[in-house]
Amino acid sequence: MADRFKGLSAVVTGGGHGIGGAIASRLAAEGAAVTVIDFRKERAAEKVAEITKAGGRALAEAADVRQRQEVAAALDAAIAHFGGLDVVVNAAGIMDRAPFLDTDDALWKRVIDTNLTGTFVVGQESARRMRASAKGGSIVNIASGSGILGGQGRAAYGASKAGVMNLTQTMAIELAPHAIRVNAIAPGPVKTRPEQGDTLGPSVASRMPLKRFGTAGEIAALAAFLASSEASFVTGHTYAADGGLTITGILDG
Repeated sequence: MADRFKGLSAVVTGGGHGIGGAIASRLAAEGAAVTVIDFRKERAAEKVAEITKAGGRALAEAADVRQRQEVAAALDAAIAHFGGLDVVVNAAGIMDRAPFLDTDDALWKRVIDTNLTGTFVVGQESARRMRASAKGGSIVNIASGSGILGGQGRAAYGASKAGVMNLTQTMAIELAPHAIRVNAIAPGPVKTRPEQGDTLGPSVASRMPLKRFGTAGEIAALAAFLASSEASFVTGHTYAADGGLTITGILDG
């Protein structure tokens, strides 16, 4: 387990903090050379410092996932620095919320462009480089439970994440001939910031069997499995890590 990614090069977008940061740390702890891509270079650099202090290898790159040229440059830097590209995790995303009737074009475009178009751009540029290397690889996209079930104030966010899940399926079908696997994770409520508190909202708590927040580390553990050779026969699927939230029907008999 500790060396599942030894000798492999991984890229994590949104890797400077939150779920992406936890995934970057997990992959590095298991032996991967990790390129941390974040919109904010200083955030990527802080994560790289944390990884290297723990004995791992990492590189910080800044890129806006909506901008193809920036993404291409960051991926090329990763390949030049570590000699290849084996694993890519699309964790960059935003969750701007507004009621449906109050969602303006700017908010809609910002969320869709970041979450869905960003995943498309990074996935496509990564897959092209993996195909060129003829080594194959693994791509993990971060979706959301909001892409499975509707949610208050999540018109743009939910639509973007539902799109990520469908995109994952299409990528898996078309990239299989190149030995590239593609899967997604749909996290439920995950505590990534202290201000979230420790108590679930009542509508969530009443429907979640595990009745607690998940941790970024728990999502990272699933991402590491899906990216690894242990999941070599798994592609095109979205795995919910949500305490049972999206499978719950009647709870009281």
